[in-house]
Amino acid sequence: MKRIILVMLAMLLILSGCSADEVPTANSIKTLSDLTLEEKVGQMIQVERSGLSLSRVEALGIGSVLSGGGSVPGNGSISAWNEMMTEYAEASAGSSSGLPVIYGIDAVHGNNNVPMATIFPHNIGLGAANDPELLRKIGQATAEEMKVIGAHMNFAPAVSVIRDKRWGRTYEGYSEDPKIVSKLGVSYIEGLRDAGIIATAKHFIGDGYVEFGTGEGENLIDRGNVAMPIEDMMAIYSPVYQSAIDSGVDAIMVSFSSVSGEKMHGNEYLLTTVLRDEMNFEGVVISDWEGIYGLHGMLEDQVVKAVNAGIDLLMQPYNGEETYDALLNAVNDGRISEERINEAVSRILDMKGKAGLLDAAPEASEYKLGSDFAIATAREAVAKSQVLLKNEDVLPLKEDQRVYVMGPASDNIGIQSGGWTLEWQGTMTEQFLWGDSILDAFKQTSDFVVDSPTDADVIVLVIGEKPYAEMFGDTDDASLSGPLSLNGNLEAAELAKTYGKPVVTLIVAGRPLEIEEHLNDWDALVMSFLPGTEALGITDVLYSKMPFTGKLPITWPKETSGYDITFMSSDREAEILFPLGYGLEIE
Repeated sequence: MKRIILVMLAMLLILSGCSADEVPTANSIKTLSDLTLEEKVGQMIQVERSGLSLSRVEALGIGSVLSGGGSVPGNGSISAWNEMMTEYAEASAGSSSGLPVIYGIDAVHGNNNVPMATIFPHNIGLGAANDPELLRKIGQATAEEMKVIGAHMNFAPAVSVIRDKRWGRTYEGYSEDPKIVSKLGVSYIEGLRDAGIIATAKHFIGDGYVEFGTGEGENLIDRGNVAMPIEDMMAIYSPVYQSAIDSGVDAIMVSFSSVSGEKMHGNEYLLTTVLRDEMNFEGVVISDWEGIYGLHGMLEDQVVKAVNAGIDLLMQPYNGEETYDALLNAVNDGRISEERINEAVSRILDMKGKAGLLDAAPEASEYKLGSDFAIATAREAVAKSQVLLKNEDVLPLKEDQRVYVMGPASDNIGIQSGGWTLEWQGTMTEQFLWGDSILDAFKQTSDFVVDSPTDADVIVLVIGEKPYAEMFGDTDDASLSGPLSLNGNLEAAELAKTYGKPVVTLIVAGRPLEIEEHLNDWDALVMSFLPGTEALGITDVLYSKMPFTGKLPITWPKETSGYDITFMSSDREAEILFPLGYGLEIE
C-alpha cells in the first residue's frame, strides 16, 4: 500500500500557481532550491534500461531512462512495457526526490521497437514526399503509438542536411536542401508535441557534412569531422535549427561528429555561445550514446568538459552510477559550478512538466498500435514518397495485366523497413515482422500476379540494400553488388532482361545506388526508398490509384565516388544522373 501511495504522490498535479521549477515528490512539494545537490545530479543522468538496476535508479534518483535500438522489456509486448513503466514509477516515487523518470526511445520511423507498430517510411522518403501536413500526421501517429507503451520522449527528428550519400545515416535525413529539412522537421516536431511527446532535434551540428575518410575509428564517414569554415556550416544549418527552436522543440541532441577538429560534445562555443546565446534555445541539451567518451581524459574530465560546454542530460547507458559519482565529485571539487547544475536541472524539470510527468496520474492510454489513422497515414506517406525516374509507356499498370514480381527485395518487410526496426541494425528475418511486403501488395491489388515470367505481360524487379544503421551503413561502393547491396541484385537484374517483357524496376534502399549501366535494361524505374510496413502505397501509384508526386530530395550521382555532390555542386553536373527535385509524373 505504501508503494501505491508513493506512486500516486509522485504523479500529483503541481499545486495551483506553482512555477515550472516547483515539483511534487513522495513526501512534499519541493522547489528546485529544495533539492539536494545529490538529487540534482541524479536528474542529469540518463541510463539504458538494462544498464542500472531498479534499486540503484531509486537510490540515486536517476532522472531519465532509455531504450537503445532493439532494447525491450521481456518479449517486447505492450503488457511487458507497461509493467516496466510501473516499476520505474515505483522506483522514482521511492527516491528521495520523488521525481519521475522521463523515458526516451528512438521512434525514428514509428514506434519501431515494438511488434505490430506502424512503420513509416524513413526520413529520406518523407523528404521525397515533401508534405508538411503529412509529417504532422506522422508525428501524431507515432506519438500515439509511443503512448501505448508509456514512453515520453522521442529521439527524433534527425534534421541532418545530407551531403555525402556514402554516410550510413543518409536515410535518416529528409534532404540535402535545408529548406525542405526545416519545414518537415518543424511539422514532425509539432505532431509529436501536440500529442504530448517530447521531440528531440538531432544531431547538433553539422553531422551530415562530415568529410569522407574522417570517420571515427574504422568508420569511413560516421562520427567524422566537418572541415568547412564554421560560418559556412552555420549558413546551412542555422535556419534548420532555428526553425526547430522557434517551433518550441524541447530537446536537442549533440552530434558525435567534430567541427574543425573539435568534438561537438565539448564544443562550448557552439553549444553555449551559438545555441544558447545567439539562437535562444531554452530547452534540454542531451548527449548522444556515450558521446562524451570522444573527449580527452578520464570519465570525470569528460563529464566536466561536456557539462561546462552546455550539455544538461548525460546519456551514459551502462555507467550511470560512475557518471553520477563523477559529476557529484566535480561539483564538490569546484570544477563545475552548482549554478550550472541548477541551470541544467531547471531545464530537465521543465521538460518533464511539458511531458505531463508532473501532472496527476494519467489514465490508461486510449490509443492502440496499428490504428486506422496510423495505417492510412503510412500508406499515404509511402505513395507520396515514390519517385518515378523513368517511364517508357509502361506505367501505370492495368489491373488485368499479368505481372511477375521478382528480386531479393520483393517479399521481405524487414528489407523494406531498413535499420531501426525491431533491432538497431534492422532485420531480414521475415517471421518477426508484420504488414505487407511488395509482393503482398501486388496480390491484394490485382488478381493477375503470376508465378512464372513466361505467363507475364510485365516483369516487376525489386532490388535494393540490406538493412543497416549508423556506421555500419558507411560504404565506398554503392553498386548493385556492393557490400551493403542485397545478395542477388545483379543476378535478378540480369535474369529479368532475358524474359523479353517490359521491366519495371523498384529500388528499396536508403540512398541512391549505382545504376547507370543498367538503365537501358529497364522500361520504368521507381525509387521506393525504405517504405516500411505499408507497401500498398507502392501499388497505389503503380496502378494509378494515386498520382506520382514524389521528387528526389537528394542529388543522384552516377558513381559512388561522386556521392558528395549536392545541388550546390554546380561544377560537377556531368557526374549527376538525376538532380535534386527530379521526378516524373504520369498524365
